[in-house]
Amino acid sequence: MTITSIFPDKPMTPLNYKHLHYFWVVAQEGSITRAAERLDVAVQTISGQLSLLERHLGKALFNSQGRGLVLSEAGRVALGYADQIFQLGDALVDAVEHSNSESTLRLRAGISDGIPKLLAYRLLSTVTDMPADVRLICDEGEFETLLADLALHRLDVVLTDRSAPVGGNLKVFSTRLGEFATGLFATPALVERYQPDFPNSLDGAPMLLPTRHNALRGRIDRWLENTNIRPKIVGEFEDSALLNTFGRGGLGIFPAPLGLAEQIASQLDAQPLGAMAGVSEQIYAISSERRIRHPAVEALCAAAPQAGAEPRV
Repeated sequence: MTITSIFPDKPMTPLNYKHLHYFWVVAQEGSITRAAERLDVAVQTISGQLSLLERHLGKALFNSQGRGLVLSEAGRVALGYADQIFQLGDALVDAVEHSNSESTLRLRAGISDGIPKLLAYRLLSTVTDMPADVRLICDEGEFETLLADLALHRLDVVLTDRSAPVGGNLKVFSTRLGEFATGLFATPALVERYQPDFPNSLDGAPMLLPTRHNALRGRIDRWLENTNIRPKIVGEFEDSALLNTFGRGGLGIFPAPLGLAEQIASQLDAQPLGAMAGVSEQIYAISSERRIRHPAVEALCAAAPQAGAEPRV
């Protein structure tokens, strides 16, 4: 696929990728001057190459805004393709560099913002324990973004707190890797204060929670409602690592898997305050529907306590 395919009225002539690279950098920097500094070339060089690209495509890619540049509608379309082209170029270089390492198995894993990173480590450690030499490449992001990367084969598997949505054109497998009982943790000072008469003591207590985008949040809200407890929610976080950082600072009580109590004590200096009956963290592995599945993804799903691929079409 070439970028000329997005402009059907133009002839399918070869694209100059140096021109495209200059455009890509200008789009990232928002200025020809800053792009020239980054690439260590003259401003006139970039300006001239950019003009040639726009002439080739027959579209203006930027509009002036103050002293800077903003992408035009055509520029936004072109940038999406340029991102893919240069990401594939990086992947090509990386693949060729490691082509002689036949025993190395690469697993590109996407980790959803909301799931505990200690839990992700525990699950992915089953892959690093494989007999083959495994190179693990991890990326973190939002659920929808990671699924899009999976569809474009930029990722081999996504670890998240929910199964893939049903319907649409995305064909993937959702495998539940496990269900992990969740409790409340806090610094020693907060545990000493709120542990007596738990959970009634939580009424008005400072609490840190995941945002409502996280599936765990709904389970916690139902538990609070059933126990008739109204804590003071002092923070809501999309990223579990940031939530844990605030919890380690003593700013509030926070949820975490009870099975990770030892690691949480070691890394976050936090102790279990109490369990939340019926509240659990569910983790899924979502992988592409392919005839030949990735060996490391197979190992990850096979090692899961509740493995069993469920196709989503």
